[in-house]
Amino acid sequence: MATRPAAMAALVAPDPKRTAAHWIAAEVGRARGPGTGYGELLRRIQHWRLLMDPFALRALYQPLRVVDVCDALDGIGYFGIGLMDPEVRPLWLGMRFWGPALPIRCVPANRPMWKLDSTEDIVNAHGIWFREVGHKGIEGLIQPGHVIVTDTGGAGEVGFWGSCNSLGVVADGAVGIVTDGYCRDTAEVALQKTPICARRRGRTIIPGRIEVVEVQTPVGCGGVQVRPGDMVGCDDDGLVVVPQEVAEEVVVHARAILLADMRARRGLYERLGMAMDETVDVAAVEAYYQELRP
Repeated sequence: MATRPAAMAALVAPDPKRTAAHWIAAEVGRARGPGTGYGELLRRIQHWRLLMDPFALRALYQPLRVVDVCDALDGIGYFGIGLMDPEVRPLWLGMRFWGPALPIRCVPANRPMWKLDSTEDIVNAHGIWFREVGHKGIEGLIQPGHVIVTDTGGAGEVGFWGSCNSLGVVADGAVGIVTDGYCRDTAEVALQKTPICARRRGRTIIPGRIEVVEVQTPVGCGGVQVRPGDMVGCDDDGLVVVPQEVAEEVVVHARAILLADMRARRGLYERLGMAMDETVDVAAVEAYYQELRP
């Protein structure tokens, strides 16, 4: 029997310069199901949990559908956990993203915006409001791959996100924006293909309606708890949030679910004489994961 130090050494990645994502991708690539070695795979992933960078893990989620991840969560006993209210939806068809959460917590404003004296002031209403009441921004916090998740605290109609400020966070590296409230300028958002998911379309601006009170803190959004670093995914079916404690385990199962579905549907495409498309390109997905191996 291996000594304890030897057993622990066996779990160390062979090259410390490689990321945990590459190491896990290699192990995922070797997994063949719940047979020989599968339990060891999950044990090794558990060992790496505290070392895993959620931004590196994001790469393993990219090919997955939201339904693959939902099925994997069910499979480990997380029934219904992370399923965001279906009313919080992408604003345009074809939107897809996965990334670690950067949460923002808002509350309704408790004082109105005052009457402004000139056209110049009206144009600059946000700047005037923020100077007076303060504003907690996320400048400097966004990392490439972040998903901005906004808890609006039950505020009424207010376009916290619009076509301009959303482009700003995308320029800073965000790959998605989620709000349980309203988005305005939605025609421009769709034209720009800015990745925003919202409960409703709105018309009004922030001053006198909503305030940010905390950032990078656990929030509730669409009936789901979202913490910094939880994995957030979106496609045409809706949104799911994967708790970071199980994100590595979930991706193992979800990958297998996706590939099994692709193979089954590819066989049906062949029987029906249908033209192949990317949703049944098994080789492409397998090659993608192969590229992530060290």
